[in-house]
Amino acid sequence: MPRDRDPSGRPRNARPRDGLGRPLAHTGTGQERIPDDLVITGREAAVLADQLLRDGRPFHAHEVLEAAWKTGPPGERDLWQGLAQIAVGLTHARRGNPRGAATLLRRGAQRIRAYQASPSPYGMDIPAVGAAAADLAARVEQHGLDRIPPADLAPRLLAGSG
Repeated sequence: MPRDRDPSGRPRNARPRDGLGRPLAHTGTGQERIPDDLVITGREAAVLADQLLRDGRPFHAHEVLEAAWKTGPPGERDLWQGLAQIAVGLTHARRGNPRGAATLLRRGAQRIRAYQASPSPYGMDIPAVGAAAADLAARVEQHGLDRIPPADLAPRLLAGSG
């Protein structure tokens, strides 16, 4: 089977994925994919990623946040990259990987720290997101994943969403 490639020749992965981003058989029916070439505004990315996180689809939220990181203004790249790392940390937690979860949650929380004093970009509650990610990383390291309530793995990104 030939590889799916974008117009520049870079490989794309068109395989269907489950709700946590794990590849399914080529003939399987998975979750709706986020396009590889998604171009999205900051506000659109914040709203969509918030919904995906609250729906328990952090892998897909990561894809949206990564698109904002790659296509957004250079001054926002650390913000989007940090949020994407938090989403990947949540993906690891949902997949049962405590070490990967704690590492990426902590790394993402550190990366977005510089945006906590700024006005809330795109309606996101960056201080709450960063604090929740750091707290979750500490709890995962201390107690593992078994004692983490499912609601803690579906955080809000937008202030007042819910």
